[in-house]
Amino acid sequence: MGKNIFLETGAVVKRCNDTLDGLMQQFRDWEIRSVHIHVHQIAEDLALQGIAYADGAGLNTTKTCLEGTRIPILTEIVDWIENCAPEAPRIFWLHGNAGKGKSAIAHTIAAQYQNLGKLGSCFCFTRTSHTERRHEKLFTTIARDLADRDVRLRQALAEALTNQHSLKGTRDVMQQWQKLVLGPLSKWSPVLGNVVVVIDALDESGKEHSRKHILEILSSQVMALPANIRILLTSRPLPDIHGTLHHAKHVVSRSLDDIPAEDDIRFYISQKLGSLGKGFREQEFARLAQKSDGLFEWARLACEFISMRKPCPTPIQRFHAIMSQDPGRAGRTLLDVMYTAILRGTLADTPETLAQFRFVMRQILGIHEPLTIDSLNALCCRTGVGEDGEGVESILEFMASLLSGIADRSTPVRPLHTSFHDYLMDPARSRKFYVDMGGIHDELSIACLHAMRDLSFNICGLGTSYVPNADIENLNERIRRNIPPHLSYACRFWASHLKAAVFNGSLALEVVHFLFSARLLFWMEVLTLLKALGNISEALAAVATWLEVG
Repeated sequence: MGKNIFLETGAVVKRCNDTLDGLMQQFRDWEIRSVHIHVHQIAEDLALQGIAYADGAGLNTTKTCLEGTRIPILTEIVDWIENCAPEAPRIFWLHGNAGKGKSAIAHTIAAQYQNLGKLGSCFCFTRTSHTERRHEKLFTTIARDLADRDVRLRQALAEALTNQHSLKGTRDVMQQWQKLVLGPLSKWSPVLGNVVVVIDALDESGKEHSRKHILEILSSQVMALPANIRILLTSRPLPDIHGTLHHAKHVVSRSLDDIPAEDDIRFYISQKLGSLGKGFREQEFARLAQKSDGLFEWARLACEFISMRKPCPTPIQRFHAIMSQDPGRAGRTLLDVMYTAILRGTLADTPETLAQFRFVMRQILGIHEPLTIDSLNALCCRTGVGEDGEGVESILEFMASLLSGIADRSTPVRPLHTSFHDYLMDPARSRKFYVDMGGIHDELSIACLHAMRDLSFNICGLGTSYVPNADIENLNERIRRNIPPHLSYACRFWASHLKAAVFNGSLALEVVHFLFSARLLFWMEVLTLLKALGNISEALAAVATWLEVG
């Protein structure tokens, strides 16, 4: 009996040892696989690092439609996205005049499909982003967004960039499309159904040449995409876009100008003004909706203007003022009339106030990259507008209905709608509020050069110059503390403003003082920290040409 117990015990011990050996081997295999995966992920990160990407061009959930509005067109777009038929059109082109609500619909669809995990990318053009050359980053940004949502696409994109490093910064949109979008997608076996890519406001990419090749791709090469990819595209029906897409078989063309919106606008107005009480009933809401002529942007501005927190005139008086307005002369739109009414109700009608308004708006419309109020203050005061930018804030304080960044000081200031930018730039439409942009680059060149007087040696207080920037602890925090946004802007854009400025002796003297001072080296150091060192040769060449010609 004792012998049997001994044999059984030995067998149990052996089985335990065998099990432990197996577990240890599995652990070693798992550890090796984990290390391999980790190394592979690091290699992919390095491959993807530096690919041209349009920051700030993505989904903005604050721009979505009010819940309960635009139901028919949203339903039509969703049905198109979910259509799994192989012959289903790949592009849905939603177009219409300014103010019809195209962007709100685009952002609503993008937000809905992001929540479903089926948004491939959302890319928005804006009038104020022309200097960012977003049209050259459209497909690289879409490629990176697609890679972030699927590990296989990430691997395929990293492989393409590793094999051809120059693709990271190429401006050739045809190469971007073929090798960074189609190439990785050809190796993809999707399992989540149809995926939508949203491209909003293509008409705001710039002049026709900026989107020529993009339109060629959308018109002739989209059918090469996997059958589950859908592209929702919005724009005004400009001739080049209309001529390319309107009759294409793979494009659903839908005009918001043909879709009645009065009921939705009335509902929107009732939600925004319903709390005002006395004097505001369904009758007033219906009159405003009828007056809007189908323009959601007009309705938004009307609600903002009527509910403005100013004691005089009263909300009902502002309502009657709006209802009495008429475009009148040819060339003026309903939106123009609204902008004029808001500016009249916001600004004191004095020569000093109007001059100050034009100056501040010149800076906002003329800078290459939108800045916050505080940064505008710091930059504008270099050209003599009030103490510490007081003039900037006094003008912008009541313009939250027209500009972003007024209520939220951390948001860059820019027109909320393209039509306001166009209104200010056309003297026949804006009249006394017209903003003449002549000489703006001269002013901004001076402002940037004056701002760069704050440059100093080792501006971020780094302990040594023998360590690569990538290895410096908390470098981004050091940059944030020591290189304020207005100084960063000045360092990156002074030369491009100078290139567009008219030559004059005082400005040239300021440039020469900068070039023959230690600040030139400090400027280079800042560009290194901002990862913009590649701009130096182009900037200095532009400066040399400006001086030589002058």
